[in-house]
Amino acid sequence: MTQPGQVRIRRALLSVSDKTGVAEFARGLAELDIELVSTGGTAAALREAGLTVRDIEDFTGFPEIMGGRVKTLHPKLYAGVLALRDDPAHMAAADEHEVEFVDLVCVNLYPFEAWASRRGVTEHEVLEHIDIGGPTMIRAAAKNFAFTAPVVKPESYDAVLQELREGENLLSLTTRESLAAEAFAYTARYDTAISRWFAEKQGDFPEVIMSAYEKVTDLSYGENPHQRAAYYSQVGARMHVLSQVRQLNGKELSFNNVLDINSGRLLVGEFEVPACAIIKHINPCGAAVGGSALEAYRRAFACDPLSAFGGVICLNRPVDRELAAALLEQFAEVVLAPSFTEDAVQALATKHNLRVLEDNERRRMNISEWDVKRVMGGLLVQDRDLDLEDRSEMEVVTERKPSEGEWGEMLFAWKVCKHVRSNAIVLARDLASVGIGAGQMSRVDSVRLAIDKARANDADLAGGAMASDAFFPFSDGPQLAVDAGVTAIIQPGGSVRDHEVVEAADAAGISMVFTHRRHFRH
Repeated sequence: MTQPGQVRIRRALLSVSDKTGVAEFARGLAELDIELVSTGGTAAALREAGLTVRDIEDFTGFPEIMGGRVKTLHPKLYAGVLALRDDPAHMAAADEHEVEFVDLVCVNLYPFEAWASRRGVTEHEVLEHIDIGGPTMIRAAAKNFAFTAPVVKPESYDAVLQELREGENLLSLTTRESLAAEAFAYTARYDTAISRWFAEKQGDFPEVIMSAYEKVTDLSYGENPHQRAAYYSQVGARMHVLSQVRQLNGKELSFNNVLDINSGRLLVGEFEVPACAIIKHINPCGAAVGGSALEAYRRAFACDPLSAFGGVICLNRPVDRELAAALLEQFAEVVLAPSFTEDAVQALATKHNLRVLEDNERRRMNISEWDVKRVMGGLLVQDRDLDLEDRSEMEVVTERKPSEGEWGEMLFAWKVCKHVRSNAIVLARDLASVGIGAGQMSRVDSVRLAIDKARANDADLAGGAMASDAFFPFSDGPQLAVDAGVTAIIQPGGSVRDHEVVEAADAAGISMVFTHRRHFRH
């Protein structure tokens, strides 16, 4: 006898886009004498697997029309899903209209997200992958979970079958409610992806922002060990910080690891030549390019070996045995690169806790994707700061023009400076950072910090370049750099005292370039 809260499954509707495991699931249902009702391609797949299937048009008495756009949207189906079996009025209406009850709805949706993220896809193709009947069926079954079970993920098939087998076709209320929660989250995610696609097409900030995220992995802990943490990727995003990343060695990632990996990936992505960034607390403590990945790493490490201890090392070139040996000379939390040779992996694996990550992501970030920062009870949303100005858009404001070598140093420093927390100062020599001042409340303090870092590591600043993420309000910051040996400075300009700063540069005989664009990063 059925106990309160239990539902005996006698009839199941199956209509899935993702057919993973559906034939096996349907076979398990059929073995329990559960009638299978199905639609279009799903019905064909089940018949091909040797199963007996009742077509949806036989169930509703109405044919599939308009190329399959209309096949399940029929009162007889929704009455069968939504009927309250303990309501005499519902039962009387079902009897009057010859409604057959549906006890389990196995549905997943057209792959809208996959199509919307494709390159070169037409608007018509994307629109054709917006499912209409599927979400309606899922929501109907989930709403009526007291009597109907919604199943939306292949991962749920085995557990549902096991409970049905052990309970003589019965599903508990607890299971149905859990499946309903999963179903509503599934349709919410789907609608969010569609809403986001339309919002990005419009370009402007919409009145309402819909966002959905799905868990990628649990993390070892949060910013501090007493905080729990997990990483979620945004639904509909073309890529994310751990997309196509494979861990080859080491402990599970922490919250801080992911933050630093994000910073490092973005920085080395600025360069076409071999580049390395060593990240500590979201800031680069060293960045360089070189003729090889090994050279780029050694030059990045030389910027601030003390701060590099326990850092995250990101490279845009493969790691071979020689580079792996160099990496093993000091302590690092994470090494991320596009690939690793087999002997490099074996070498790095000797440090059991070192997280070795292979980055196979080859897609580019969607330039229209917003930058979002959480604040108490809300979000700050802005365009991403992805572009760097072309040299032709910059203005030389001093009497002395930069040499080609100085241009190269300044543009390198400018790229790195964009990824340093404000107030940000980067000193560069020979296309490597030699001193970085980050996160100071005073810009002149950032200059002092960068110079102190460079001097602590015996860096030669003579003929070097300095980049500042925002204008210098006074000439004191540039003067400190000049006194240290810097001969070229790149900064946005825009201060009411720009003339004083330029005059000081001219008096020192150095070159100064205004970019006319600021790169604050908070």
